[in-house]
Amino acid sequence: MGRAFEYRKARKLKRWGNMSRTFTRIGKEITIAAKAGGGDPDTNPRLRALMQNAKAANMPKDTVERAIKKATEKDASDYKEIVYEGYGPHGIAIVVETATDNNQRTVANVRSYFNKHGGSLGTSGSLSFLFDHKSVFHIKPQEGMDTDELELALMDFEAELEAEEEEWVVYGAFEQFANIQKYLEDGGMEIISAEFERIPTDYKELSAEERESVEKLLEKFEDDEDVQNVFHNMKEED
Repeated sequence: MGRAFEYRKARKLKRWGNMSRTFTRIGKEITIAAKAGGGDPDTNPRLRALMQNAKAANMPKDTVERAIKKATEKDASDYKEIVYEGYGPHGIAIVVETATDNNQRTVANVRSYFNKHGGSLGTSGSLSFLFDHKSVFHIKPQEGMDTDELELALMDFEAELEAEEEEWVVYGAFEQFANIQKYLEDGGMEIISAEFERIPTDYKELSAEERESVEKLLEKFEDDEDVQNVFHNMKEED
């Protein structure tokens, strides 16, 4: 298995362990997508992909519908997506993606988490060289399909395929999300879920004790209602 697949698998298992937290995160993304491109998944590709994510996470249908409806309500929260970057203990690079209706609250919390756990909040874009921003699609294995041909076709979208037994994973350039989604859908491939990932270009190995201090900081981010995703370059345990 590739390093990207292992990294993604470890992150997802941990993040999806808390279902209520997952529903909140996906619900915000659905509301943002519906507000930006309308509440009809047939004409809003991003919303369509997020609804697949909700299905994969076993999110109740009425919860999904409420998130879509929320985008059209007059008193609905106006979420803004803001990315924070900084270093945690032992030089671990951390990128925190948020969706917030109160930027002052969110930045104050993020900064305090970094400071209290031996880290520091950096400037926007300061860690971009340490992560590849990818469009990631999880699709059901297609019986009878030539994976070599699929890999060749995906090269047109700056994408590559990792064909595992349980699912196939397509990694593509961030800006190619809509094109990859259209290609997969037009080809009759079933998309299980689709998301954006920040995959480290290199990993930093820490001792068990050092890992523990970083994990405490990561948990603070994960527990914050405004935080959608947290990415880091700490090597996962074997």
